[in-house]
Amino acid sequence: MQAERASQRWVVWRQDDNGNRYEVRRCDTRAEAEQLAAEMEARGHKQLYWVAPL
Repeated sequence: MQAERASQRWVVWRQDDNGNRYEVRRCDTRAEAEQLAAEMEARGHKQLYWVAPL
């Protein structure tokens, strides 16, 4: 895994049951984005969440 660059930002995405994709939030670190995605998934909704570099 490459070291995270200081200027790298991350975005949490959500896809709903109809295939629509939405940006949930932009984060300063991958860890912050992964944590948010995990919290959203833990709510039990059927949406798909993932993290991607911005």
